[in-house]
Amino acid sequence: MSDALLATAGDAARLLADADELMRADSSNPPGDCAAVAAVAERIARAVPGARVFRADFDAANVNVVAVLENRSGPAVLLNGHLDTYGIGDATAWSVPPLAATVRRDMLYGRGSADMKGGIAAMLAAFRAVAAHRDLWRGRVVLALASDEESMGVRGTQHLLETVPECRADACLIADAGSPRVARFGEKGMLWVRLHAKGRAAHGAHVHLGDNAAARLIEAIRRVQSLAGMPFVPDSAIVAAVRAAAPASEAEAGRGETETLLNVTVNLGRLAGGRLRNLVADQASAELDIRIPFGLSTVAAEAALRMVLAGLRVDVEILVRWEPSATSPDAKLVRAVLDAGEAVLGTRPVATMRVGASDARLTRAAGIPTVVYGPAPINMGAPDEHVAIADLVAVARVHALAAVRILGGG
Repeated sequence: MSDALLATAGDAARLLADADELMRADSSNPPGDCAAVAAVAERIARAVPGARVFRADFDAANVNVVAVLENRSGPAVLLNGHLDTYGIGDATAWSVPPLAATVRRDMLYGRGSADMKGGIAAMLAAFRAVAAHRDLWRGRVVLALASDEESMGVRGTQHLLETVPECRADACLIADAGSPRVARFGEKGMLWVRLHAKGRAAHGAHVHLGDNAAARLIEAIRRVQSLAGMPFVPDSAIVAAVRAAAPASEAEAGRGETETLLNVTVNLGRLAGGRLRNLVADQASAELDIRIPFGLSTVAAEAALRMVLAGLRVDVEILVRWEPSATSPDAKLVRAVLDAGEAVLGTRPVATMRVGASDARLTRAAGIPTVVYGPAPINMGAPDEHVAIADLVAVARVHALAAVRILGGG
């Protein structure tokens, strides 16, 4: 019967039609208004036989859609995705209409094709397949489509976890950007930091009369960057899984991903200061993105940050703080995804951590084992974003089969 399940989930024409409708509804973040795309998703979900569909909105713009399938008593699987996307940017830089699904050489083009309206279409396909084959499972399958992921998910997935009991599941699958050949069971934490230095202005020829805030800030940035690779006690099981997956995962995500996953990284994202080249800068600021590997807490990372900046007269503001999160590489969910991936692809995927953040950190923080398993993105966030249609079909099939296995179907 799993062949019938996979055939239903693998209806590429239906998947692409859903993706096109979703992509035509602009949900660029900012501003993050998901009302239009949520209406599309709600209508598609309501057409699934037996689905109970409702909304759990945070406000008029942050609209969230929940669809529930129930089949006797049993465990619960959550399929989670985000409705918002990056902005279009310069529309003239696109070779296709950015707000539509364009098929070109077995690829799906358009904003959100990879991140993650294509993934939502794949999850809708999986949801339909599970609904059509109730004889294979028992329990509950919940499709939760949320706003606000690109701006940290508080008004989307976090709101659903706090207010919708059906979203508190035994396992969660997210079809966010990744690769069908790699299942991501965890992700790094983060500290987003703003540094600000104040000085005393003077003429640029009279530096002895001033106090250069920009120069002091440069020294502060150098010290923060020295945190990259700082020592900590890693989790041996996580390290082993990441290193074992390295040859396959780096083929997808780029050489060097493994060391990035296992170490602190520091990125200087914004830098500003001074008023004129011939004035001593009386103020300067910078914003940095510090990513924290599993095994190191944000408390320890912040303590190290403040220690290296001690005595510099630089103000430190923590803008965002999230702990690293991981589901055990040996968890039932991880095994189910890898088994399903092998059945669909013919080769077994690998399991490792994820470099970027996602709403998975919210579901894991709620105690829900979570795996991110989605299509490989191309030009994500840039003009001509696209994804392989075969990836979307594979993701739909793996989500359906993994859900059924979690729910007692083998």
